[in-house]
Amino acid sequence: MQSWKIMVAIFIASLAISIYFYPSMPEKMASHWNAEGKVNGYMSKNVALFLIPLIILFLSLLFIAIPKIDPLKSNIQNFKKYYDGFVILFLVFMLTLHIQIILWNTGLKIPFNLFIPLWVAILFFYIGILLENAQQNWFIGIRTPWTLSSERVWNKTHKLGAKLFKIAAIIALAGMFFPKYAIWFILIPALAFAFCLIVYSYFEYQKS
Repeated sequence: MQSWKIMVAIFIASLAISIYFYPSMPEKMASHWNAEGKVNGYMSKNVALFLIPLIILFLSLLFIAIPKIDPLKSNIQNFKKYYDGFVILFLVFMLTLHIQIILWNTGLKIPFNLFIPLWVAILFFYIGILLENAQQNWFIGIRTPWTLSSERVWNKTHKLGAKLFKIAAIIALAGMFFPKYAIWFILIPALAFAFCLIVYSYFEYQKS
């Protein structure tokens, strides 16, 4: 099945779920949780039930547009199956997040600081797969002045980035065992590795 059809199906599913649960939702729905997994924000159900479906729709249109508007779109076609895989995986994450929020407001309270680390780990690991297959382009991957100026630097940086994001996935997953600190298991490795990759691409370029 073409990826855009799956995107449409995910959007329709999110919208249908919202409409189905609308009558049973409280007027003020829990919609935000802190690092400890406790509710610290509410929205009216008119917003909470339809915000994520609208985000899914917007992201779907954006993800469809990127391979068409990139000046190096021919390169994207060479790894498009990995790109499409990430897009679908991310939208499925958004759909499950939507379901998670609704279930919480029905009384089925699955801890968010267990749910989020698991999904982030899955996404980080797949990003590693995407990076090791990505070719030069302006929208997808580790886009620094130095990776965009040299195919050699792009390839070396993305090879390292693939390994680092798979490591970040393992660290994020470990956050499930330390729920109060799960956010740090996600943020610290991601930010540290991103900074390392920027610096690495600069020094690799200097070798040219």
